[in-house]
Amino acid sequence: MSPAIVRVALPVPLPQCFDYTAESIAPGDLGRCVRVPFGRGEKTGLIVALPDAAELPVERLKPVIAIQREAPALPADWLALVEFTARYYQHPLGEVVAMALPPRLRRADAVAGAEADPLLELSAAGRQALADSKRESRALALLRSLDADGPSRRQLLRDHHGPAVSDALKRGWITPGSAADPAQMAGAPTLTDEQQAAVASLSEGFGRFQPFLLFGVTGSGKTEVYLRLVQQVIAGGGQALILVPEIALTPQLEGRVAGRFPAARVVSLHSALAEGARSQGFVQAMEGRADIVLGTRLSVFTPLPRLGLIVVDEEHDASYKQHEGVRYSARDLAIWRARQRSVPIVLGSATPSLESWHAAETGRYKRVELASRAVAATLPKVRPVDVRREKLQHGLSEHLLRAVEVRLQKGEQSLIFLNRRGYAPVLSCPSCGWVSRCPHCTANMVLHLADRRLRCHHCSCEAGIPLACPDCGDQDIQPFGRGTQRLEETLAERFPTARVLRVDRDAARTRSQWDALLEQIGNGEADILVGTQMMAKGHDFPKLTFVGVLNADSSLFAADFRAPERLFQQLMQVGGRAGRGQLPGEVMVQTQYPDHPLYQCLTRHDFQRYAALQLDERKQARFPPFAANALLCATADEVGTALDWLKAARAEALPYAQAFGVTVFDPVPMRMVRLARRERAQLLVEAPGRPALQAFLSAWSERLWALKPPRVLRWHLDVDPAEV
Repeated sequence: MSPAIVRVALPVPLPQCFDYTAESIAPGDLGRCVRVPFGRGEKTGLIVALPDAAELPVERLKPVIAIQREAPALPADWLALVEFTARYYQHPLGEVVAMALPPRLRRADAVAGAEADPLLELSAAGRQALADSKRESRALALLRSLDADGPSRRQLLRDHHGPAVSDALKRGWITPGSAADPAQMAGAPTLTDEQQAAVASLSEGFGRFQPFLLFGVTGSGKTEVYLRLVQQVIAGGGQALILVPEIALTPQLEGRVAGRFPAARVVSLHSALAEGARSQGFVQAMEGRADIVLGTRLSVFTPLPRLGLIVVDEEHDASYKQHEGVRYSARDLAIWRARQRSVPIVLGSATPSLESWHAAETGRYKRVELASRAVAATLPKVRPVDVRREKLQHGLSEHLLRAVEVRLQKGEQSLIFLNRRGYAPVLSCPSCGWVSRCPHCTANMVLHLADRRLRCHHCSCEAGIPLACPDCGDQDIQPFGRGTQRLEETLAERFPTARVLRVDRDAARTRSQWDALLEQIGNGEADILVGTQMMAKGHDFPKLTFVGVLNADSSLFAADFRAPERLFQQLMQVGGRAGRGQLPGEVMVQTQYPDHPLYQCLTRHDFQRYAALQLDERKQARFPPFAANALLCATADEVGTALDWLKAARAEALPYAQAFGVTVFDPVPMRMVRLARRERAQLLVEAPGRPALQAFLSAWSERLWALKPPRVLRWHLDVDPAEV
């Protein structure tokens, strides 16, 4: 018998798959990872088809080296998902597969079965020990936790109580619990009338594809609504997929979900996990052993045989868009996947993206609203502070400083928000005008005084702080502008008895540092917080009652047409941190344009009005969602090389452009031309809608692959770019 043929998608930058022979192949091997010879070495890929051997020259094909059969084959709907991703985002299928698979499966390695994570409960001996013991210990704290909250997973207990779990098991104080209903909830609060109505409305979408936009103000209890929907899905034998925008939010939500569903199997997936843990979680979900999967954008590719619900929290967040490699949008793929599997999808946000808002306005999505906060009585009061005629003290107005002082006297917490880490944005020489520019980028190196370093926040280039100006020798070089480090120093000088805590990526570089900072804030061990966008969402501190925002105006007149939308979203999100408990909140935004419509809508918490204004502007300018865009980007050693290649690419596009009603603009250098020693240019394609854009790109991309670029040039297509 002649050998069978397998078609394999390999992680190479070529728009094709490769054929190999295999002796013992079966239809069930479709979707398995495989190791094959390639060139002078080996590569691992995925079997995506089993073509007919009679149609191919079998004698010229090489045999596969090994097929990974330890794990189940990836299902047909997963293959359809990655094929759609490759087709829509115009990227080689093999690279999409390599991105979507966890490392061990990607290498066709064996994935060991995950250790069972049993449910543990308080035993009779444990209850007796709890009653008899008078001395405090970690083990007794664990027993009290189980007594109050009920059974819990061993790993969750280890995360909070460490070695005390093993000690309590040895003593017989805790024992494995009996099998329980995974949909059983623990410690669920009573829903407000508005939340109950939202759950009822969203539940109507079960069993079919229905996109919902859950539009809820900050603090309205959107997460509680998600959990009630998840409970219904698990009770019906289904699985739920919950997406969050950032890794920092995943552990918090994981703890909340695992605590609420103690008998359910919860799998967390994100890029910060160890290879083994991520691969095991992926396989558990694929085998149907996970009830709830939560994670960042990459978890949208998790195979789920019993999928019943998809939730995308903070759906507007730019983190859902991948900016390197396969430039996909996890939110958009989640919607496509919900349609593919005929399940509802809930997009939640207090400040939805204008694309999602427009879809709800036109009836494509069903909008469900939560207009009131679940705990706090009212939304925080927002007040723009006109600083045009005010003398600022290191960027801080007297109005803002007095508001902080009032909170200090009351024992409440304040947050000063400045989305610029470091001590100062630039170091400059007043004599000759020298500034600390990055040698590899069209950007300045930021002064980090705490580390005595200059750092580029784009390419991570570092240098020591010069003792004198490198150009003229003047020793009086000065920091210009301000960052979070300088702001922390200024506030500490103004309020010497206050505990000032800086929260940015320099202060929290690891998971443990981040957890320690959150615990410190939650315990009331900080009076004034100085934070960046890390503090803008997902946090609930009852004592935080005041938020002051600095340097907001810089986004009002940015080159990117989405910058004002992101500014409004960011200000609404960070302002929502104030007054989430029983204490009233206040937000001050320092601005030179207090009458700007953005600030006026922000003052009234009127997202709907601001969205209407922005959509009207975009309609006039033919910006998304009233058009569809793609960017062809090229990088080279010199920008001229990139521009020349883009001109050739544009010439190839013109014959197709008129047929599909597409506009192909002239190539231009990017605003930040040089990045990490590479110079960049781009070409914008504008179409009246996504179908026209896709038809054009399918034809044009074939010509692009045929264009042989210079060896120093790299190019990529960015479909539906997040930044233009």
